Amino acid sequence: MNTGKIVFAQIMSLIPRRKFDECVARYNGDYRVRNFSCYDQFMVMSLAQFANKNSLRDIETSLQAVSHKLYHSGISYAVPRNTLAKANDTRDWRIYRDFGMELVKKVRPLYAEDPFRLDLDNMVYAFDSSTISLCLKLFRIQKPLAWIRVLSRLNTIHKRRYIRLLWIC
Repeated sequence: MNTGKIVFAQIMSLIPRRKFDECVARYNGDYRVRNFSCYDQFMVMSLAQFANKNSLRDIETSLQAVSHKLYHSGISYAVPRNTLAKANDTRDWRIYRDFGMELVKKVRPLYAEDPFRLDLDNMVYAFDSSTISLCLKLFRIQKPLAWIRVLSRLNTIHKRRYIRLLWIC
């Protein structure tokens, strides 16, 4: 029998909780929240990202399937789909943006002496990359399997937001 920590809990133990709580307090993220805090939302969405889950229904089903292991992962309970949808809709996105930038600040010194170091000051950070399949009757496209991959990115140099459409066939 394994007596150690679950891999997800080991990875999430590297996350600076105090910095996350500072970001939540800055935007009053846990105001009038009873059960599902911003940190719980972060943990559930991180698990969904690691497990490559594609929808709220998929996240809910996975959490229910491993509900006996959630406590050991740092997640308090199997979150219902409606609760997760409401939290994703109403919570301030700047909490997670600021926390992401805190993580970048933490990682930046680790690669300062690396000869293959990326120029993190001039890097473009990708926030979302979704594939949307199109109905060919609505969009008269020449190729039979046409998809659009929508990449929304934030340019950190000029503080511009833009969306690039990339045709994948």
